Amino acid sequence: MKQTFNKFCVAVMALPCLLMSCGVDRSGEYYALIGTKTWMYEVMQQNYLFYEDIPSEDRLDFFDKPEDFLLSAVSDKDGKNGVVFSHVDSVFTESRATSTYPCFGFEAALIRTAEGTNALRILYIQPDSPASEVGLKRGDWIIAADGKRISASDYYTDYIERPSTAHTFTLGRYNPHFENTDGATGENDEYENVIEFDTLGTVQLPTPRYVEEQDVLDAKIITVNGRKVLYILYNGFGETTDALESAFAQASGQADDIILDLRYNPGGYVGTSQKLCTMLAPQSAIGQPFLNMIYNDKINRTETLVFDTSSLPAGFPLQYNNLYVITSENTASASEIAINCLKPYMNGKLLQVGAATFGKNVAQQLFTDESAPNIELWLTTAYVSNAEGFYEYFDDGLLPDYEMEEDLTGTLGEFGAENDQLLTPVFYHIRNGYFPQNESSEDTGITESGSRHTSGMKRNIIIDNSIRRKPKLSLRN
Repeated sequence: MKQTFNKFCVAVMALPCLLMSCGVDRSGEYYALIGTKTWMYEVMQQNYLFYEDIPSEDRLDFFDKPEDFLLSAVSDKDGKNGVVFSHVDSVFTESRATSTYPCFGFEAALIRTAEGTNALRILYIQPDSPASEVGLKRGDWIIAADGKRISASDYYTDYIERPSTAHTFTLGRYNPHFENTDGATGENDEYENVIEFDTLGTVQLPTPRYVEEQDVLDAKIITVNGRKVLYILYNGFGETTDALESAFAQASGQADDIILDLRYNPGGYVGTSQKLCTMLAPQSAIGQPFLNMIYNDKINRTETLVFDTSSLPAGFPLQYNNLYVITSENTASASEIAINCLKPYMNGKLLQVGAATFGKNVAQQLFTDESAPNIELWLTTAYVSNAEGFYEYFDDGLLPDYEMEEDLTGTLGEFGAENDQLLTPVFYHIRNGYFPQNESSEDTGITESGSRHTSGMKRNIIIDNSIRRKPKLSLRN
């Protein structure tokens, strides 16, 4: 962008002592420092969905790192709940399917108990990971690390996203009860201390390493009221649909119903969402509009993707009755595209169960430049609508047909089983043809383990969970 280069040329020429060090012209080094950001700025001016909100050049620091420069240039509309959608990636990664950093391979929620104790509740484990090797599993409570209480400020970095060393975790069983402090028995017993966890022992986590993150974490056939139901826990829209095709193959093309569990799925590739939806769409939808990508008024066009079976093996689309989609506030981006874009063709047979989704209705496009071969700029360039033109779900997310929050402090249960909280209404619907009455739950005073609370005891609260920290991706390359 000539104007930008000219501005910096004037600024740089005004600093001869910086440009000429020991008689050596160093201006080329300074141009190299700003070149990538100049290219990014030029790309944004033409392609960015919210280009009107880009600050003027004199308000930006072109000497910033690319990721910092982008954060200073993006619109407030380009993000939500602390998540910025446009982002810069480095090509120096193990693979697209590998964790960004060496890790232990588990996701967890940070729970603050009624008495103020922090603990980690494991949500799921990646196979062939350090966490799986030591036997950690969904529902486990981690109550200490290396003999110290869990810190709310650094739990995510130190234990989940990028641990730098091995750790010893203390596991517990949540069993809150009062402790008799006077040592006697009788009517005047004093109960002052609350014991929240029974200590179960410790596990030694090995050195963290890169972990292959599986998109399909679980897939199986279950039988409900004599009906054959295919359950798929799908945690990310990766670059291929190979794992999905293998999961669907378990049903041999015959399933009465399908449960697609997207509760922990923050998104991924738009093309993969298109293929998944083509597998699930009714035959009448094939060749029809799947997704509209609405670009800014400079580009002034709408790109339409269709349900297309040409890249899929034989046997698709599938034949089944109802599609139950499990969602949470962490269901985002490409996951929301799948739900929103299938609905116009499902005639009421797509039933969303769980919480309202995250609410991301835009897509990012990949831009690269030869002068910056190690940088990938994923820029928000389009709104994404379904065939009916609907994309106004940024504020409220996609609302469920049956609303239910997963209680991460309670019994999590096995994925796809009767004791899985979010599947209880699904199984009820399969058996009866309608959902149970949706009433707000009341405090029964009974904990997960069966121990009784007194009515005056405080509730546990969910401070954070690691799925919230994952990038919300709708990538169009």
